[in-house]
Amino acid sequence: MNELNEDKQQGGISDKKRFVYSFAIPALFVFIMFTFKLIETLEDVSFVHFGIKPHSVEGLPGIFFSPLIHGDWDHFFANALPMLVLGTALFYFYRDISLKVFVFIYLFTGILLWAGGGTGTWHIGASGVIYGLGSFLFFSGVIRNYIPLIALSLVVVFLYGSLFWGMIPVKWDLPYSWEAHLYGSVVGLVLAILYRKEGPQKPVPFWFYEEDDVAENNNELMVGAEEDETLETE
Repeated sequence: MNELNEDKQQGGISDKKRFVYSFAIPALFVFIMFTFKLIETLEDVSFVHFGIKPHSVEGLPGIFFSPLIHGDWDHFFANALPMLVLGTALFYFYRDISLKVFVFIYLFTGILLWAGGGTGTWHIGASGVIYGLGSFLFFSGVIRNYIPLIALSLVVVFLYGSLFWGMIPVKWDLPYSWEAHLYGSVVGLVLAILYRKEGPQKPVPFWFYEEDDVAENNNELMVGAEEDETLETE
């Protein structure tokens, strides 16, 4: 059964619980981001060295920590809301595959950034993950050709369509990591293709089953007619 319709048969309470569970992981992630930024502020320290420095051994830990580190509070708040919105959408609509999609976006965006980013620059912030989530939600809805998920794709475009420009280096010395944005988007697209047959699927039209029933009945009638002819011959 399609996972989007499972809870509807169990009443609205299940839908509310499902939303709460879907919100919990993105909210926890944002809380960890907030904690790192708060410690930096209160202790007057910088965690930039926990970011990703491409092509360097010292930048490898950033694959795990970089999305949690932000340059200032404006940077944090700019990423917090889209992380909550897109993360909750992922865990709500793609419940069965959401956790592995999130983890793969998180890790592979960092790996690609470390391997292919500009040398000598520290990359911090969750924007690469956000671009991965937006890319997955958009392309997955289009690929599955299922109206509720296509509607979600359109909502993503409406809310965050401007993210597209963040993948293009329109000038030198940009104040953000366009490479992280680009790699995150690529990872999201690849995952949307790889997992296109997992998670919510477009329901089979009811007339498909009716055609199968008609064909089965016709086959039974043909078998019965053949048996009658055999009896008459004998």
